[in-house]
Amino acid sequence: MKTLLNIIWHIPFLGFLWALVDAIIGCIWCITIVGLPIGLGLLQFSKFLLSPFSRAMVNQSDVHTMKQTEQNQLWKGFSLIVRILYFPIGLLGALSALGTIVVEFISILGIPCGIVWAKSLSTIFNPVNKVCVSRNVYEEIEKVKKEKEIAQFKK
Repeated sequence: MKTLLNIIWHIPFLGFLWALVDAIIGCIWCITIVGLPIGLGLLQFSKFLLSPFSRAMVNQSDVHTMKQTEQNQLWKGFSLIVRILYFPIGLLGALSALGTIVVEFISILGIPCGIVWAKSLSTIFNPVNKVCVSRNVYEEIEKVKKEKEIAQFKK
């Protein structure tokens, strides 16, 4: 089913072109030092757009939690500053994606594409420190989060 949905995303809705556009924009952001966290996030987002029903976008902190490593504190601080500077651009991108979702949910064939954009809203709004992972890794991250939440509740 995931393969069929990925094909529908690419054939009538040109998903591979969206991935290419995001990759190019990500490379442009990576040219500047200030835009590096945004560019890396957009490159991960373009990777997600190549097979959106088989992958998921997660925060890099969740991946570090799974690997039991720490993210560099300097990078975290720099990413916070860039996230604040990117806020107006991200807000415009998220609003335009929201409009696209509404238009695509009008037709039955557009619903899978609308679902992709709905899953992408948080990344479009804030691509900083986002990583594209397979669906299995995503499910394992969610499982670990739930276990931690349950453990905190039991205390």
